[in-house]
Amino acid sequence: MNQTPRYLSPAKLAFALLLTLLLGLGAFLRFSDLSQPLLDFHPTRQLFSAIKARGMYYQTLPEAPAWQKDLSYRQWQGEATIEPPIVENIAVFFYQLTGEENTAYPRAVSATCWLAAALFIFLLAKNLTGSSPAAVFSTAFFLLIPYAIPASRAFQPDPLMVLLIVLFWWSIEVWGRKTTWNWAILAGLAGGLAIFVKLPAVFFVAGGAIGAILAYSNLAAAVKNPKTWVIALLCILPAAAYLYYGLYVAGFLGQQFGGRFFPGDWVDPYFYLRWLLKIETVVGIFWLSLAALGWLVLASKPARVFLSALWSGYILYGLVFPHHIASHDYYSLPLIPIVALSLAPLAAEILPRIWNAATSRFARIIILLSSLFFLLSYTAITYLNARLEDTRSSAQMYAEIGETLEHQPGILALTSDYGYPLAYYGWQNASLWSAADNFEQGFSKQTFEKAYFVVTDFDELARQPQLAEKLSAYQVFAQTREYIIYDLKARQP
Repeated sequence: MNQTPRYLSPAKLAFALLLTLLLGLGAFLRFSDLSQPLLDFHPTRQLFSAIKARGMYYQTLPEAPAWQKDLSYRQWQGEATIEPPIVENIAVFFYQLTGEENTAYPRAVSATCWLAAALFIFLLAKNLTGSSPAAVFSTAFFLLIPYAIPASRAFQPDPLMVLLIVLFWWSIEVWGRKTTWNWAILAGLAGGLAIFVKLPAVFFVAGGAIGAILAYSNLAAAVKNPKTWVIALLCILPAAAYLYYGLYVAGFLGQQFGGRFFPGDWVDPYFYLRWLLKIETVVGIFWLSLAALGWLVLASKPARVFLSALWSGYILYGLVFPHHIASHDYYSLPLIPIVALSLAPLAAEILPRIWNAATSRFARIIILLSSLFFLLSYTAITYLNARLEDTRSSAQMYAEIGETLEHQPGILALTSDYGYPLAYYGWQNASLWSAADNFEQGFSKQTFEKAYFVVTDFDELARQPQLAEKLSAYQVFAQTREYIIYDLKARQP
């Protein structure tokens, strides 16, 4: 029996093409110039992973110079272990596969994770609103909000964590409506992996789970449902096993949980101001306000309950990690998908009105062409601005310092980003200068058995006139416009 071929309706085809265009533009912005040094977005955090990955990789290279194998190993082992080194091992895999240490590979993995997460944002936004235009709008926000572009291609575990969180939200929301075993297992695996990749994901996983339960059922029914317990076990077991191993078997996690919880900040108004400033950096107060409108006023009851749980998870997360949420903007990276989803009800309300107000075909063509022009112009401007921030010269400077010093020990440095750029690009270990109340005593103690003093942070040197005057008494070993190396073994005549 002949079956009539199924074709996409013009509306569905248009949305499919628009979603494809958004993904293409998002990919273009993220995959362009991936060889850029890791100095464009939180260098300390990116180079933390790069140093660990290089240490692992060089131990597998029998032809590598002995000093590089030794130094890379010491640098790797000198870094703390907090979350499992998943992204570092992914980087090592690609280094070994291609035969070169190129940080473009882990950056490409992060970018791919963000693009994949965008698909689940689309699916979840459509589930919450029943509107394809709203889902496309949420996806566009998720892909094109300025902060997300560098953050989503960074060499760090956060983009992978966001992908797994969004995958969990989508699958747990579907499970909340269908309560089948396949959705329960998918949700449990996604949630468990998200928490395993980075422990703070537990707040967003718990928020999504509670949101799905309250939106479509109740806690009493959920407790009686064996699928709920399977989801909980799958979410908990991977991270629990890692914590047990790190705390009680290997012991490397014993010192990693101090200095993270500061409940005193809860009564400090400046804490909330600093937190708000980080939110402004990540998503912007304008979009935050629109998201609140869509979430609190325009969302259907199940969507409002689900989104409320996501917001509650983020707020609790910030209160548990007050220092980090107020000082590290990338700690609010999961806020981007929450805002994207919360904008969907607003978009579902406004976009059809705009479309229906355009009663002629010509007007609708103008709307489509204007939207296309905006997307292409925004992408071009964002790309050109990113190209202006080339950090290759800075990486080359650190490499030049390492070559000048011949990668020898006994180096003291006044430099940026805790010395990570010098360590990675310069292959140069250095102790970091720390200002002391008793300058002379501090200087003598820190320069003891040190051969050279490297200065790359001239702004900080200007803020320490005593140090500048003290260093001027030593001969200059090497100098450019970007750095000065003082020879601590040779005083001025």
